[in-house]
Amino acid sequence: MRGKVPSFSPGSTVSSALPGYVALCLTLQVHRLASAQFTVTGPDHPITASLGGEAVLPCHLSPRISAENMELRWFRSQFSAVVHLYRDGQDQYGEQMQEYRGRTELLKDDITSGSVSLRIRDIRLSDEGQYKCFFKSSVFFEDAILELQVAGLGSAPAISVEGHQDGGIRVVCRSAGWYPEPEVLWRDLQGQLLPSAPEKISQESNGLFQTEIAIVITEESNQKVSCCVRNPQLDQERESEISIAELFFPRVNPWMVALGVILVLLAVLIPLASYCFWRQHRAKDKLQAELRWRSAQLYAVDVTLDPDTANPWLVLSEDRKCVRDGDTRQDLPDKPERFDPCPSVLGAEGFTGGRRYWEVGVGDKTEWDVGICRESVRRKGWVTLSPKDGFWVVRLGDGGYKALTSPRTPLPVSVRPGRVGIFLDYGAGEVSFYNVTDGSHLFTFTDTFSGTLRPYFYTGLNAGGRNAAPLIICPVPAPAGGNLGP
Repeated sequence: MRGKVPSFSPGSTVSSALPGYVALCLTLQVHRLASAQFTVTGPDHPITASLGGEAVLPCHLSPRISAENMELRWFRSQFSAVVHLYRDGQDQYGEQMQEYRGRTELLKDDITSGSVSLRIRDIRLSDEGQYKCFFKSSVFFEDAILELQVAGLGSAPAISVEGHQDGGIRVVCRSAGWYPEPEVLWRDLQGQLLPSAPEKISQESNGLFQTEIAIVITEESNQKVSCCVRNPQLDQERESEISIAELFFPRVNPWMVALGVILVLLAVLIPLASYCFWRQHRAKDKLQAELRWRSAQLYAVDVTLDPDTANPWLVLSEDRKCVRDGDTRQDLPDKPERFDPCPSVLGAEGFTGGRRYWEVGVGDKTEWDVGICRESVRRKGWVTLSPKDGFWVVRLGDGGYKALTSPRTPLPVSVRPGRVGIFLDYGAGEVSFYNVTDGSHLFTFTDTFSGTLRPYFYTGLNAGGRNAAPLIICPVPAPAGGNLGP
């Protein structure tokens, strides 16, 4: 028997199917958003690093999805306090804090599986504290907190004999350069702890700790003892021993005994004390130089280039912040103030007093001069650069750094400067140069200034493209601050 096919209206079919279609779309969208979420995981314990060494801060995604196209940001207390930034498939250094420049490296071997690590070199005390690693995809972001602990292993204990006390010999153990506070103790030949005076621990100006502990060794007690200073955070220690012969203990004439002990120990202690003093003096000088540089940055000014003084071979940027040696000579008016043939240019700003600071990026150029000069210096012909001719300049040339005094003063530079800071104290008659890369002091001219002084720039000759990079007047970075916006 043949049946009849039932009839349906088009309107009723669409109305009944629409709710199911909307539900399906919402289900798929929720599933897509859920699958795009992830968590960021770091180590569940603090990471310990030694002063001057390096630290590796690891983070990974769960589930282990690729982070190659994400934004990865390590920062301190604020989102804008950038330690390292990876975005658009490459490292970005424009927002990085000054104190981390040249010291960080993103380890990306396992980035496609969502695992990356940040390496920080040349660890400093200021590096200690919390870090956040922040991962951001196109639809989701998350972060994790890491803790970095900094530890310093100090000098070997220096043991000195300081006379007779309570029928024995008073011996003092001293050590410096520890962080955090160390543990100090005396041991006998069998490794047993010996009673001693309370230890004295003090913090030095560089933030490191020095310690002192004394013990009285008697003739009846063990005459060979060791002083042990231990860093509990690193679980490492340094130890020194001393052995005192019986004849040095007080009997008939204690002063003669003490004199013998002192004479024996002086031969050992004087070289050690001299070395410790040299190390402390060197660290103090470095810290003072960095403090002077930081103070100079407070007087930062905006410096631009004066095109009317630029040699015709020089090419200036539109914002008058960059200058390089060009390939052709430009057809420019032969003004009296224009340098020719010397490839030099002056800053547009003149200074007749006060304090001024600016920074010049020299990059990997093999030849350059930067500094200041009198506005009245000779511009035509090859110019002699020296203070008596009105120039106070530092140079890189012939593979070495030198201050253009008369005669020249070679400058010992351990870290190649990528940027040079120049500080003019007009009233004090000083022009100081700093290596911005490591905060060290390069040289200071001392003279008596009069009239107007202007910034001076010499690009060096572009020898076959080896010196083609420009000199760049760089903005002096302000202290990091601010929060993540909405």
